[in-house]
Amino acid sequence: MPTSSAPQTPAPWWQFGHVWLIISGPAAVVLAGFFTFYLAAKGVDPVVDENYYRKGLEINKTLTEPAGNLAPAIKARNHAATGVPAAKE
Repeated sequence: MPTSSAPQTPAPWWQFGHVWLIISGPAAVVLAGFFTFYLAAKGVDPVVDENYYRKGLEINKTLTEPAGNLAPAIKARNHAATGVPAAKE
């Protein structure tokens, strides 16, 4: 004859390993978010130069002017495209 035993109470939720496995993912994301915020608040971005527009225009002028320093690159490009050796100056 089987004996009747008292019903067992279930273990608390924090004693199950799979619960901590599920909680650890979002917890790691929250910690990474705080760390990212710390890095962003700690590292100050450099201030943009007040004359950035004028300096940009000066750079564009130097790039559009026919400069002698770009000539070797143009000769090399033409040589690579056509295969004709560049004339020596």
